[in-house]
Amino acid sequence: MIKILFFAALRERLNCEQYLLSCDGHLLNVATVLKQLQSRNSVWQQELSRADLLCAVNQQLVPLTADVQDGDELALFPPVTGG
Repeated sequence: MIKILFFAALRERLNCEQYLLSCDGHLLNVATVLKQLQSRNSVWQQELSRADLLCAVNQQLVPLTADVQDGDELALFPPVTGG
């Protein structure tokens, strides 16, 4: 299982704090995981296809090409803004 965590406004828009995704022992990349999540419904499609989405695997920022496997934690969040 891959534990997927959603943060900030993304969590609110998806109405979901975390999601468990079975990968059946296969090695996936972040982009593949996002495509699977986008298929859930139109809101998830819209929110998880943003070009500015930030991704972290096991608390390290990674590109969409990064690998994810059983036991990993994938965190997804919108870009951080400040002021």
